[in-house]
Amino acid sequence: MRAIFINRFFYPDHSATSQMLSDLAFGLAERGLKITVITSRLDYASNAPPRARSEAIDGVDVRRIWTTRFGRSRLLLRAIDYLTFYCSAAWELFRTANRDDIVIAMTDPPMLSVIAAPIIKLRGARLVTWLQDLFPEIAEALNVGGKLTRLPFSLLRGIRNLSLRSADMNVAIGELMADQLSGSCVPHGRIRVVPNWTDTDILVPISIEDNHFRRDWNLSNYFVIGYSGNLGRAHEMETLLEAIEALEARIQDPLSHSVRWLFIGGGHTFEIMKREVLRRGLKSVTFRPYQPREQLSQSLSAADVHIVTLKPELEGLIVPSKFYGVAAAGRPSIFIGAPEGEIARLIERHDCGLTIAHSDSAALVEAVLGLSRDTELCRDMGRRARTACETLYSRRGGIEAWAALLQEIALAKAKPISDTSPANAALGTRQ
Repeated sequence: MRAIFINRFFYPDHSATSQMLSDLAFGLAERGLKITVITSRLDYASNAPPRARSEAIDGVDVRRIWTTRFGRSRLLLRAIDYLTFYCSAAWELFRTANRDDIVIAMTDPPMLSVIAAPIIKLRGARLVTWLQDLFPEIAEALNVGGKLTRLPFSLLRGIRNLSLRSADMNVAIGELMADQLSGSCVPHGRIRVVPNWTDTDILVPISIEDNHFRRDWNLSNYFVIGYSGNLGRAHEMETLLEAIEALEARIQDPLSHSVRWLFIGGGHTFEIMKREVLRRGLKSVTFRPYQPREQLSQSLSAADVHIVTLKPELEGLIVPSKFYGVAAAGRPSIFIGAPEGEIARLIERHDCGLTIAHSDSAALVEAVLGLSRDTELCRDMGRRARTACETLYSRRGGIEAWAALLQEIALAKAKPISDTSPANAALGTRQ
């Protein structure tokens, strides 16, 4: 059995989908599986020179295909980058896939399953989709293109749904996303829930006293609220700005002076946030770029508590994976978004943080001040987050779940996986 993964980015790129794919590909290769990755020659967040056309990395056969590299500054140019990836990936997949291979199509760029499905059928391989998000629903929720895109998006959704229904399995990263797939008439037996994960062997809690980032960034004497990773169009900004502004305005409250906000990462909204902080004259905010992955334990542990955000209209379409890294670092999360959302459910289930409704900046202020007053409660939440991560959301557990799934598909090669078989009749999560 060989597994062929398709995604626009792969190791050593640091983007979220790249890190998930890299963890899984290397982990499966360590178990003796034959792994091929079809990816681009680009980096997500830099204009580094194109990487080698093909290479072997830790037992993984990496095929890097040509694409344009206009970047993410404009939607039209990004669409051209996507189009060239689709064309090159389709050709490489046709050349590479053989009978009984299992092809795992991710979602960067969107709707890779549409490109992969006919080629896979022609080559006698099997298709698994690994859905990190759902397009075009995300674009519709963000009102991309307005009324002009309603018909095109409807057509794209119909084509996408056909490819999902033809797949041997569709892997969702959250329960609400699985519900969305069921609503798209994907058979229950062809949906699995495998949450994203983090490497709990590498990403570990570091005490406040031993954290050199806090010292280097002059945060040692403060209660620090962190945000780590991409801050993009899917994430909340105004609630954060209003809360920061309100805290700085509470001159008579000594606790408000002990709070600092630390933003580490990048993204479209990250840059807007920096400009707004400067325009409003806010003094309690520190910005830092993405940190090397080997420093992630230090950077995530630099905060006492972390913010995780998602616009409510995107629930079931995206699951913010930064929650798992925060949990691995032994820190609680304050989630800003839908109280019934995926992350809100996890926080309640594991008692590892707080949920604040979208736009409720006053509640965010009180949550921050409450945790700064009760640091022991904050630490207890962090410890529970770490325990949950070790038990349910570890890299090791994720690899085991995927290895079992691929083996199940390989054993079922003589006939399609039954949509009503006992093993597949219900959604499954890693336990």
